Amino acid sequence: MKLQNDTAEKTLYDYQEDDLNSIFRYLEDDSETGNLLYQLPTGGGKTVVFSEIARRYIEKTKKKVVVLTHRIELSLQTSKMLTGFGVKNKIINSEVKELTDQDEFMCFVAMVETLNNRLQEEKVEINNIGLVIIDEAHYNSFRKLFKYFAKSTILGVTATPLSSNIKLPMKDNYKKLIVGESIESLIKKKFLAKANVYNYDVSLQSLKLGISGDYTVKSSDELYSNQSMLGKLVSAYNEIALGTKTLIFNNGISTSRYVYETFKKAGYNIRHLDNKNTASERREILDWFSKTPDAILTSVSILTTGFDEPTVESIILNRATRSLTLYFQMIGRGSRVLADKEEFNVIDMGNNVARFGMWDAPIDWQEIFHFPDFYLENIKNDEEIEREFVYEMPKDLRAKFSKSSNIEYDVKEEYKKIFAQGLKSKIVLEKSIEQHAQICVENADDVFDARILAKELKEEIAYRVRQYSYCIMNNTKNYKEWLEEDYERKLRSAISHKFAQKM
Repeated sequence: MKLQNDTAEKTLYDYQEDDLNSIFRYLEDDSETGNLLYQLPTGGGKTVVFSEIARRYIEKTKKKVVVLTHRIELSLQTSKMLTGFGVKNKIINSEVKELTDQDEFMCFVAMVETLNNRLQEEKVEINNIGLVIIDEAHYNSFRKLFKYFAKSTILGVTATPLSSNIKLPMKDNYKKLIVGESIESLIKKKFLAKANVYNYDVSLQSLKLGISGDYTVKSSDELYSNQSMLGKLVSAYNEIALGTKTLIFNNGISTSRYVYETFKKAGYNIRHLDNKNTASERREILDWFSKTPDAILTSVSILTTGFDEPTVESIILNRATRSLTLYFQMIGRGSRVLADKEEFNVIDMGNNVARFGMWDAPIDWQEIFHFPDFYLENIKNDEEIEREFVYEMPKDLRAKFSKSSNIEYDVKEEYKKIFAQGLKSKIVLEKSIEQHAQICVENADDVFDARILAKELKEEIAYRVRQYSYCIMNNTKNYKEWLEEDYERKLRSAISHKFAQKM
């Protein structure tokens, strides 16, 4: 497969050429008016497509093109790509106060805030603009500039045509959506790597939603910084991603720092990156990450756009999100293909896959674009997700109970039987404790070994208690915590009793 990059001769793949032709048919059709939105997955080559659009548009119409981005890194990458396509362009950054040389260029790349400031100050006026291309168009910061380009056609480009603000749907600013190749198709054609997805049962009942519609940093930090979650994260890494180049996404700086300290203490090769790092620190950290085979980089949102490191082998979502865009962006950081890389790992510690579906599953972008309210209202809530979760004992833990032929216990089924017999519901947990005590005794030489094994069942106990609390419709946090403590105390007692009987 021929890879597209900044140095190779610029050629478009068939699917990119097809999309390009669809976009030009719209731009050239006099009966079609209004702004256009183009969707293509992360890794599908959006910058390549719109760079060629800019080149052809300038050539055909002799009108100027403005490309808008929301981050300085994206501006630099875009400018470089345009140059590669033979499009001479100028970056309008904070250092550019006036455009005295604008007649020398047919294309300008600008950060949204910088251009907005210059246009407000009336120090910059770009003449003869026919087309405005907006990268990462789902961000709402671009809307403030639309009034300056009322006579131009606006082409928005995004992997997820769903506005970052539910109150400002994209259909209000774009008339039509052109949907590009799907993730599934790009994987089949070897343009994207295949994701091997691993889900870990996480209770998110303590998370709170903020005004943006996503989980607050404060409640995320409280959950993901506790020892239990940090321990679960390290276990997941050891089980799935050990020794691979790994990106960990967190919702708060505090969490990311705790992750860094925990992994560092355990002897892993890890660095932390957030928006408080200087540009030179950031470059040094990313350079280290690129060159180090087993590098782990823990970060906060900063690497979701404008970051391209094809050698990433594992993505850990150490956070929950209700943003479909963020979900696709995070996983997309691992999806680049290389000659020796066709697959990558995704470890989900935030029920995100259960919330949005598999990363490569078919998705109706037209419906999401036209009816965003309907889509957002139907995103699964956390309680619903957790009700459906089925706990599976990890392989290394199962090995410790190898002398037991049956380790299964279905709380819901037992509850149905007990309920049908008119018996008290607490019998469900009593039978569960008895089964747990039995397998601990079967696999231990003495009472002390059995109690150590019982401690290893903490996660399964929490799962069984949660299933029981759903059955009896008492799902409060305090009640579940009390039940877990009571369960563990009774389990220790049952183990002691069984060994006493043996003697």
